[in-house]
Amino acid sequence: MVRDRVVLAGYTTLGLGGPAARLVEADSDEQVISSVREADLEAEPVLVLGGGSNLVVADEGFPGTVVQLATRGISVTAAGDAASLTVAAGENWDELVAWCAAEGLSGLECLSGIPGLAGATPIQNVGAYGEDVAETIVTVRAYDRLRDQVTELSAADCGFGYRTSSFKRRSTRSGRDAARDLAPTGRFVILDVSFRLARDPLSAPVRYPELARRLGVAEGGRVPLADARAAVLELRRGKGMVLDPADPDTRSAGSFFTNPVLSQRQFAELQRRAAARPGQPGQGVRVPHFAAGDGQVDGQVKVPAAWLIEQAGFGKGYPPGGAARISAKHTLALTNPGSASTADLLALARQIIAGVRQVFGVDLVIEPVLVGTSI
Repeated sequence: MVRDRVVLAGYTTLGLGGPAARLVEADSDEQVISSVREADLEAEPVLVLGGGSNLVVADEGFPGTVVQLATRGISVTAAGDAASLTVAAGENWDELVAWCAAEGLSGLECLSGIPGLAGATPIQNVGAYGEDVAETIVTVRAYDRLRDQVTELSAADCGFGYRTSSFKRRSTRSGRDAARDLAPTGRFVILDVSFRLARDPLSAPVRYPELARRLGVAEGGRVPLADARAAVLELRRGKGMVLDPADPDTRSAGSFFTNPVLSQRQFAELQRRAAARPGQPGQGVRVPHFAAGDGQVDGQVKVPAAWLIEQAGFGKGYPPGGAARISAKHTLALTNPGSASTADLLALARQIIAGVRQVFGVDLVIEPVLVGTSI
């Protein structure tokens, strides 16, 4: 199905965004590829749209072709105590996680409740509660817009990092089209994703302290898959991170900022600034932090962006009565209570970024993809 001048607000979890010049609902790989190829040949911008849960679309809309993924299909190949799972890009992510838990396939349960489609998960290296999709992805099959061919990428080819991957990096065409940017979709259009999961009724070891406490187990403990999923959903609902039409706090793009990764020198400066703030008890101030983890330079630490935002004066619900505001449940989520514009949302984001920089000297990085606008 092809439609003109479709308002994108109805296709994003923020409920923001102006009209697309053209929207194609593609329910097969062939239609996805042909729609993207046709737009590329016409030098028209392309946006491949999944669940719209990680997009901030300009009020002016998108002056090109939007390809909405509607492909479906899951195939499973079991081998011993493991299973290979290949999932079409258009499959609903949380429904997939629920199905895996019910089928005794372990490895995705901590990613319950995350909105969007399966094809988007490698792009952002989606993660929560101690799990990242990079840990279970084996291959990604994608349409390469530069070479005009379908290709298979290994996990190593995906360049996974903290909430990022090589798919997020912009690419340009070679030869006579070298100046033409392929953003916002990028070089590769993901068609399906293959995961390797354990055939096990128990969860992967629980590594996230908050989740371990909720489950009543020690870190590293394991629980039935259904219990892990239920606990994750409960925690996410408490933070407004499970979509609910009746709850305006869920009208967001999830976490708007990533946790800053700092060198030891940068962290020492942050600690100095935190201790020097008026009314602080000198060296008694402790900035929360934890090891940066895999893929980062040794010695780097992550600092919770939520702590920085709150300590810089931007609390939950800020600003009261604002057209766009911080969630009343979760400091990292910027919400559209109902009457905001994209301009309102980004103005709030800029205010928060400037405030954290002024107080702590740390630059926050946004997590959602911006379409037709900038921060």
